[in-house]
Amino acid sequence: MGFLDRFKKGGTGPSKDEPAEFSFADPSNCRRVVRAYHQQTKHGLHRYAAGPMGLDWENQPDPFRTWEGTEVVSLDVIPPTDEPRYGSAFSSGGVPKRGLSRQAISQLFFDSLSLSAWKQAGEARWALRVNPSSGNLHPTEGYLLAPPIEGLCEHAVVAHYAPREHGLELRAQIPDELWASLTDGLPPDAFFVALTSIHWREAWKYGERAFRYCQHDAGHGIAALTVAAGGLGWKVALCDQIGTEDLARLVGVSEEVGPDAETPECLLLVCPSGERGVLDASVSASAAQFPALDWRGRPNDLSHEHEDWDAIDLAARASIRPPGSGSYGEWNCTSRTAALPLETPSLRHVVRQRRSAVALDGKTGISAEAFYGILENVMPRAGRAPFDALPWSPRLHLAIFVHRVEGLEPGLYWLQRDADRQDAIRAACRPEFLWAKPAGCPPDLPLSLLFPSDLKQAASQISCDQAIAGDGAFSLGMIADFDRSIEEGAWFYPRLFWEAGAIGQVFYLEAEVLGLRGTGIGCYFDDAVHSILALRDTTLQSLYHFTLGQPVDDERLTTQEPYE
Repeated sequence: MGFLDRFKKGGTGPSKDEPAEFSFADPSNCRRVVRAYHQQTKHGLHRYAAGPMGLDWENQPDPFRTWEGTEVVSLDVIPPTDEPRYGSAFSSGGVPKRGLSRQAISQLFFDSLSLSAWKQAGEARWALRVNPSSGNLHPTEGYLLAPPIEGLCEHAVVAHYAPREHGLELRAQIPDELWASLTDGLPPDAFFVALTSIHWREAWKYGERAFRYCQHDAGHGIAALTVAAGGLGWKVALCDQIGTEDLARLVGVSEEVGPDAETPECLLLVCPSGERGVLDASVSASAAQFPALDWRGRPNDLSHEHEDWDAIDLAARASIRPPGSGSYGEWNCTSRTAALPLETPSLRHVVRQRRSAVALDGKTGISAEAFYGILENVMPRAGRAPFDALPWSPRLHLAIFVHRVEGLEPGLYWLQRDADRQDAIRAACRPEFLWAKPAGCPPDLPLSLLFPSDLKQAASQISCDQAIAGDGAFSLGMIADFDRSIEEGAWFYPRLFWEAGAIGQVFYLEAEVLGLRGTGIGCYFDDAVHSILALRDTTLQSLYHFTLGQPVDDERLTTQEPYE
């Protein structure tokens, strides 16, 4: 029985009095599909979400998408420099603006989506990237839509970024008048970076839960690009008024079919002038002309055989965003009042040395000052990257298991990332919680102690019995304001995971600054997390876990340079 059949028979689809034909044109049907998908793909204490019976290594997907038959333009490999400093790249005006050039484009991709190292164990060899990915499977692909740039392209182009080569595969030339139409009203030298996902790369290992992980990775990519742009003095904005199908036309994937096909995720507007622009509503008219361009290249086959996961296909179809489907309205975004550290390490050393810890030592902690600093940096402050690139009010809050923070009582804490939702969130949680401000906590950091206790074992158990969740200084679950978001549209479902991925990316980088390591955890027992908070419905839902601490290195592995 397919996912949609189970969905209907489960009572969440059309009733017996409704027509048998099921239409995705009905927004309420789309909302029911994503809700059913989310429920079906929960891991439970006695049942994991459906996945492959084993790993079919013969059909492991190629981690590199190539467009065979295209011209490849090599980008510059730029060794990390001492400037800019890490802290300055996150705030408006913190870094002098660089002009749009071949070197600057090279730097942007080198600091966000490129390879960071090769690892080897015995005869096995694999690449790591600057942007993290669930299982290091990397479903996210990047595309550049840019005007003529000296030394890079004589005309406006659509190009696919190839991380293995650190180069651009030129897929189509954009006529001058079409580029002018697409960028009408935008700041000078504005260009775009688009992200797509190949669901099969994750589904090969994780089955039907993979759609969630692809969206996490898109969020990591958004944050990685936003931070890299900040290191150039550039501003980034998510163009969320563009429809999913229009985006597919812009990047030349609208005709792709099959399990290796790319699904468009998001379009980022990059403004080297430092002035953030807004994409005009007429983008659909421009996008409609893109399929007629002279597209070059054929996508490579990633696997010889595939396993179908209809739940993923239906969740992706239900969460397609229509063009120009409303705005998010105003929300109360506070400014940062805490002083930035006087000295921080090099931004580019930090982003390129980012790694995911495989194990933590179970002993090392951090100071309360460092803990508060990390939490401040995942708050959505005005003008603070990467969250100022997201146009909606914050939808994720943090349930934090504090294990080893000097001067802070172990227990369960809560970071409220949107003050306007405080009363609704507290009403949804366990009534016995304290909601007490920790002693010494900065007054404008909305952190509360809910329940003092040693929760190392509980943190590990709810994260699929992974010891790493209890062996760090702290671990956490990212809790989404779920019902409210899905009611705005089923297309908001992926965006919840994008926000989660962006938060995770900041945690990764903050760990590196402290000489520690972080790890995103996608495997957790969803409703066991909800039970700890005493959640009675789907008002709040856990979407992503994370842990941070002192890594235990695997001495069997050797590290090699990413680009010889």
